[in-house]
Amino acid sequence: MEKMSFKLELRWNPLLREWVIVAAHRQYRPWQPKTICPFCPGSEETKRKWSVLALPNKFPSLVESPPSPFSSPKPPYKVEKAYGICEVIVETPNHEGDLCDLPQENVKRVIDLFAQRYRELGSKSFVKYVFIFRNKGAAIGVSLHHPHSQIYAFSFIPPRIERELTSALEHFQKHETCLFCNVLKAEKEDGKRIVYESEYMVAFVPYSAMWPYEIHIYPRRHLGSLLEMSEEERSDLAWVLRVVTATYNSLFGFSLPYIMVFHQSPTDGKNYSFYHMHIEFYPPHRDREKLKYAAGVEWGAGVFIYDRTPESRAKELREACEKALRKLK
Repeated sequence: MEKMSFKLELRWNPLLREWVIVAAHRQYRPWQPKTICPFCPGSEETKRKWSVLALPNKFPSLVESPPSPFSSPKPPYKVEKAYGICEVIVETPNHEGDLCDLPQENVKRVIDLFAQRYRELGSKSFVKYVFIFRNKGAAIGVSLHHPHSQIYAFSFIPPRIERELTSALEHFQKHETCLFCNVLKAEKEDGKRIVYESEYMVAFVPYSAMWPYEIHIYPRRHLGSLLEMSEEERSDLAWVLRVVTATYNSLFGFSLPYIMVFHQSPTDGKNYSFYHMHIEFYPPHRDREKLKYAAGVEWGAGVFIYDRTPESRAKELREACEKALRKLK
């Protein structure tokens, strides 16, 4: 698809004060193609031999040289060009598998590539935030099942990150401590929601979790992005990502769908020393056969309802983690 055929723009929602990406061409992106996988070795996109690969997204929601907006709104609406970059990180030449199925050194290479792309994309003048995420499973709406992650380089800071930044800054100004470090301290002191601890990372179900088996991973050390991690910390993170995904797959005895997101400091050149990078997982299943659907209260009011308790879910996840560790080791 040629760039001139992209129908893209950013539309401002004045009620919620956030941008919405309009990307009309994405309706034509492939849905679970039956022909050769575009991410397998030998395809038109990947071609040469590789272990981990960064590719431009062929159906991007944002582009580096965007067309002029196609709508002409009147106040209170406004529109902007859809500046940005969308990439795909193909994590392995193998067509099937989760992060836990990849060798340790392979996942470490994925993390190293995440860090490299964070640095290179974030250095561009129009990029304010580099968002790394992974969608897994048909329940999430994944169109290609070959193991891969994605990166969106935004020309703005996404609203969820903005809320975290505002909370973290207010906390730091009031207490002169990191809000995330204090969350981690509280979780370790309580202990009931901890799922797994390694030398450098802690994985836990949040006190105010929204998704049934939601897990967050916090580095023990205060740091803002993957770029600040040592080699040992990156290797440890690779191991913990394998443990968490193996835990999910052990929970109900099948490959559990999830969304994985990296929250890191913005790349707009400002000082975010009060921020603490972390990783969040959102699995949609609430038990073996049922999904958690965000419905009226969640979407309409923005208030999530959590059935059962995070503590009981964490206990289940710890038990699943013990099974997963026996297989991984």
